[in-house]
Amino acid sequence: MISPEIPSPSTNAREEAQARFDALAKPLGSLGRIEEVGAFIAATQGKCPPDPLTNVRAVVLAGDHAVTASGVAAYPSAVTIAMVNEIAAGRAGVSVLARQHDVSLRVLDISVDVEAGTFADGIDAHKLARSCRPIDTADAMTDDELAAALETGARITTEEVAAGAQLLIVGDLGIGNTTPSAALVGAQLGLPAAQVTGRGAGLDDAAYAGKIEVVQRIIDRVADDQSAQERLRRIGSPDIAVGVGIMIAAARAGVPLLLDGNIATTEALYAEALAPGVRAWCLAGHRSPEPSLSRSLAALQITPLLDLGMRLGEGSGAIAALPLVRSSVLLMREMALLADALG
Repeated sequence: MISPEIPSPSTNAREEAQARFDALAKPLGSLGRIEEVGAFIAATQGKCPPDPLTNVRAVVLAGDHAVTASGVAAYPSAVTIAMVNEIAAGRAGVSVLARQHDVSLRVLDISVDVEAGTFADGIDAHKLARSCRPIDTADAMTDDELAAALETGARITTEEVAAGAQLLIVGDLGIGNTTPSAALVGAQLGLPAAQVTGRGAGLDDAAYAGKIEVVQRIIDRVADDQSAQERLRRIGSPDIAVGVGIMIAAARAGVPLLLDGNIATTEALYAEALAPGVRAWCLAGHRSPEPSLSRSLAALQITPLLDLGMRLGEGSGAIAALPLVRSSVLLMREMALLADALG
C-alpha cells in the first residue's frame, strides 16, 4: 500500500505570507479569507510570495456502479458513457469552465461499464474494471483490486506532476456514485444513512426514501470493520479508490489539492484516514447540497470557498473557485506595500 508519511507545508512561508498581507496597502485583515488562501498556497510552495498558478490541472475519474440496480439513481448508467464523450469533446460543463479558467483537463475511464477501447485518445489508459460490484450485497473490491486502484492513483499523480502541476483538482463522473460516497462517509464517521444521503442527480421523494434504506444496508454491512482501508475496499469503488490514491500521492509530492464537491471530499476523508497529513494540502472549492459533503468537510476541518448550490460534479465547483485562489497569489505579488504607498 501507499506509505502514510506525508510532509507538512512550510510554516515559515505561511507566516511570511500573512506578514506580507498585513503589510499591504489596506486595512489589516480586509481581504478576509483571500489572505488565508494565499498563505496556504505560499506554505505549499514553500516560499513567499508564491509563484502564479499558471499550471492548474484537473483529472475527472469516471466509473459506473452496479448498486444503481437497487433504484438509487435518477438516470441510467448510459449517461456516464455519454458524459465521458462530452468531456473529451470539450462540451461538458467542466470543459467550458476549464477553458475559461485555463485549466488542463482530462477524463479517464477507471471503471465505466464498457470494454477497453470504447473511448478515444487514451481515456482508458488507466482502466481497472467494468463497473463495480453491487455494494449493498457484495464487496466492491478484493485486497488486490484496492491496492491496484491506489497504485493507479499514484501513477496518475506522477503523470500530472511530470506535466508541471502546481495545483490539482480531482473530478468525478458516474451515475450512482453518491451512494458509495454517502455510505463511506456514514461508515467512517459513525453516522446513519439519513444524515449522509442526498438526492444525487435529483431523486423524487419515494426514490430518495429508498436510497436511504439502501445506504443504511451498506453501512450496516461494514459496521464491525475498524479499518478505513477495509471500509474503502468493501463499500467504495475503483474510481473513488483511485481518487484517494491521487490525493495521497499529491500530498506526498507537495502538490496542493483544490477539492471539488461530494465525491472528492469523501476521497479526501479517506486519504487523510489512510495517510494522516493529506488534509493539510487541501483547499475546498465549494459546498454542494449533498449532506455527506458537509459532514466530511467538518471532519476534515476545512471551510469551502463557495456555497452556490452547485451539484454538477466533474470538478466544476473547484474550477469555479479557482479565480479566488489565483487572486490570492497575485495580490501578494503585485499589490503595493503600505510603507511604499506612504513614501
